[in-house]
Amino acid sequence: MIYLIPFGAPLLVLIAAAVGAGWGGRLPSSAGHIIEALLLSALTLAVAAVALLVAVGPGTSPLAGVDGFGLSIRLDVVSAVMLLLVTFVGWIVTRFSLTYLDGEARQGRFMAWLCLTLASVLVLVIAGNLVVLVASWSLTSFGLTRLLLFYHDRPAARRVARKKFVISRLSDGALVIAAVLLAVRFGTGDIAAIAAGARAGGGMTLAAALLAVAAMLNSAQFPVHGWLTEVMEAPTPVSSLLHAGVINAGGFLLIRFADVMVQSPGVLAALVMVGGFTALFGGLVMLTQSAVKTSLAWSTIAQMGFMTMQCGLALFPLALLHIVAHSLYKAHAFLSSGGAVERIAMFRRPGRVAVPSPAAVGRAFLIALAIYGVIGGAAAAILGQSAQALALGAILIFGIAYLLAQGLADAAPRALTRRLAALATGAAVGYFALHLSSEWLLGGTVPPPPVPGPLEWVLIVLAVISFGLVAVAQAMFPLWAYHPAAAGLRVHLSHGLYVNALADRLLGGWRLRSTLPQGLAA
Repeated sequence: MIYLIPFGAPLLVLIAAAVGAGWGGRLPSSAGHIIEALLLSALTLAVAAVALLVAVGPGTSPLAGVDGFGLSIRLDVVSAVMLLLVTFVGWIVTRFSLTYLDGEARQGRFMAWLCLTLASVLVLVIAGNLVVLVASWSLTSFGLTRLLLFYHDRPAARRVARKKFVISRLSDGALVIAAVLLAVRFGTGDIAAIAAGARAGGGMTLAAALLAVAAMLNSAQFPVHGWLTEVMEAPTPVSSLLHAGVINAGGFLLIRFADVMVQSPGVLAALVMVGGFTALFGGLVMLTQSAVKTSLAWSTIAQMGFMTMQCGLALFPLALLHIVAHSLYKAHAFLSSGGAVERIAMFRRPGRVAVPSPAAVGRAFLIALAIYGVIGGAAAAILGQSAQALALGAILIFGIAYLLAQGLADAAPRALTRRLAALATGAAVGYFALHLSSEWLLGGTVPPPPVPGPLEWVLIVLAVISFGLVAVAQAMFPLWAYHPAAAGLRVHLSHGLYVNALADRLLGGWRLRSTLPQGLAA
């Protein structure tokens, strides 16, 4: 019964939702204090769940159901990390929302849907049975749709809610079919038992493919990414909750069923290709955006693509670490985006811009790769790092090489060059240290990456080359930014190569009330 302790966190958040729904309109300060106290109590319970995991180890609560299907709670490293992350971010977003929406006529209703969505995510991450997981997955998307329609009189808000509703139903359908296939194959809905059965060689390619589809639809992978760039019509706390929390559900699903996924190399290869392309595409489009929040949205698309690629490479510990880091960063970025322009203008100093020459770019990448080669080679020889981990580290070091190129520019001070070289060294060491730490933390919870086959080697080499070429192009962008061809490409990229416009065209013939339930469209 002690494994039911984590379930107290979503129950407290549900009580907070009831408080908001009870008022409906503007919340008095006392109601706001109660809601915040409940969220803080949920965070305290999450900390207690982590302590419980350390004290007694992972486990699943007794099943409240029949024949292996029903309500149960799973406590392990993955669920504990996600529980702590979601309660912390949820508390911050809720606290911000109480001030941000103070005086809104429907503040109570907003807080009710916000807390209901948070509670659904919390149930999702601690679900121990397929029944609980599927139900909370669907309820999360339902609550998010309601939040996107907070300003339901705005046509743009109704449009993005329509697209998200359609994509969510497709994701729900894929997950339901995958859950049925897994339940039939293993004769139980217990997620831990399914993982154990998959480790014994009982994986299912079709179920893995459907899990991948559900995750990619939820995490805004190309070409169904467009809705994520339009959520700015909702209040800022919704953007923060979505980009820092709900959007990570796809990655969590892949990590939770990692033992099933590694039994299907073809599905993992598809995740690498789709995720890698989404990361490159989102990163390039992000650079062309002038609005802060839109740029952050494209950044999220790129980050989710990179996380999907990590899962495709079977680097599940790094994918979980990525979720935590991205969530904390993106929550802060959205909640502080209102004053970002003013702060940048305040600290901007006039002077010559350091533009790296082609020779400087070449030296930067050679230096960064040399630093990484020495550290990566030592890590591979001493610590036995996998080929997937080494390739991912090379991709990450390209970002440092881009910064290093600025330090090698003619107008850059030499002290900056030295600092960036030290940063490149620290990044390479930090990458392997964090990788080893996450592997140790998740040891036995998720499977290690398999030995790459011919297809995997082709994808690894292709990914490294592709990310390397894009990093070089970004470093040299100031040299050709004003060329007519570059200007034209920038215009097309700023519109996301019109993929989202095509989605609008496909959905444009449907009336809103025909694609949303009556209660959502009202």
